[in-house]
Amino acid sequence: MKHFSIGSEIPMKDFAEGIRRQILGYTSNLMMVNVYFEEGAVAASHSHPHQQVGHVLKGKFEVEIEGEVKKLSEGDCFIVQENLTHRALCLEEGIILDTFSPMREDFLE
Repeated sequence: MKHFSIGSEIPMKDFAEGIRRQILGYTSNLMMVNVYFEEGAVAASHSHPHQQVGHVLKGKFEVEIEGEVKKLSEGDCFIVQENLTHRALCLEEGIILDTFSPMREDFLE
């Protein structure tokens, strides 16, 4: 197990059009991921069996969770319980730090 991650050494992977992700670190119970968005990029509606907390590090986003929509900017967070439908639209180029519990094994494939 690695105890430290150096951001400049961690590769980014394309996730969707205009979206890249960088897995910062994980254990079996927890995962942290930086998600980089170009303006106008959309993380389409989806759900998963993981709990998620997203922290907006940069930019502006419109986040929808189970039909509730909020505009979020730097310093704001959103919380998604397991299996809730959610999406994010990037209004201004930005970064979201996502934390998942348990870790997203599908992100490692």
